[in-house]
Amino acid sequence: MADEPQTPSEDMEEFPINNALGGFAAAAEAEPAAAGGEETAERILNQEEIDSLLGFDVNSDQVQDKSGVRAIINSALVSYERLPMLEIVFDRLVRLMTTSLRNFTSDNVEVSLDNITSIRFGDYLNSIPLPAILGVFHAEQLDNYGLFTVDSNLIYSIVDVLLGGRRGASAMRIEGRPYTTIERTLVQRMIEVIMTDMCQAFEPLAPVDFKLDRLETNPRFAAIARSANAAILVKLRIDMEDRGGRTELLLPYATLEPIRKLLLQQFMGEKFGRDSIWEGHLATELWSTTVAIDAILDEQTMPLSRIMNLDVGQTVVLNATPNSKIELRCGGVPLLRGRMGRSGNSVAVRVEEAIQRTDASRAL
Repeated sequence: MADEPQTPSEDMEEFPINNALGGFAAAAEAEPAAAGGEETAERILNQEEIDSLLGFDVNSDQVQDKSGVRAIINSALVSYERLPMLEIVFDRLVRLMTTSLRNFTSDNVEVSLDNITSIRFGDYLNSIPLPAILGVFHAEQLDNYGLFTVDSNLIYSIVDVLLGGRRGASAMRIEGRPYTTIERTLVQRMIEVIMTDMCQAFEPLAPVDFKLDRLETNPRFAAIARSANAAILVKLRIDMEDRGGRTELLLPYATLEPIRKLLLQQFMGEKFGRDSIWEGHLATELWSTTVAIDAILDEQTMPLSRIMNLDVGQTVVLNATPNSKIELRCGGVPLLRGRMGRSGNSVAVRVEEAIQRTDASRAL
């Protein structure tokens, strides 16, 4: 008698599953033993490894180059290196600030440019170390705003220097109180000096007037752009012997958009691509250059067969009369009109009018 097919029971169904789970459990138990006898089989990430994976680092600056997920989020930001002339403008600003702040404080001031980075406006507002004074300024020709941040160390250092503090002693910092009217006024004067230097730094590129609009101590009231908008952050360091601090300049890309084409050009020389000495020399040589001018009496259109049949002695009749105007050309470009006459033993042309330049003549 043939064996009847057996129906699968619950024990038969669970056998391979339990067997497989037992194999995984055995492998998990053997793994720590092979690794050196560790008791725990799971690998738990600590906080530093999680921050490194996500691209966050509490100890480092928040506007430096990111890695991990934060790098992917910020990948849409436009790099300031696409505007090569901008770095030259800020280098010029550093030199101007060094001189102007020395005259302003009557002290030995050194200004250095730390870095120029791109950042989202919202991220920058969240990274401002408080307490600080934020100056909102308006770029009149660009019809937009910028942000100027002064940290507390620089604020107390400027107040200490301007009010005659002794050298060698660090500025006294009083935390937990708002800035006084005297402190705000002195910082405002310093920002106005820097705004004047910014106007001079942008002058060779484009005339821009920067005017201080207001001072704020709360970053929420200094929102000059949307949080997701990209901006350029310039970090400056101001040192006055044993005192000093940091100041930051933020320019949204919307502010620089009207002069974007000028910022895209490559830097050529110390004077933004212009050399006044060479320009003067070239202009002098051009004024003394000798050029050939053709006096055209008349122009006619003839078939090529007639021109090929011309012989010596034949006369070509022109449509011009003794009173007709003659056209003067240089290099095929019409310049002047006049009447033909005689000056001594030479044939002369008296200029009577200038010919308006057309697009075709400019192309020639």
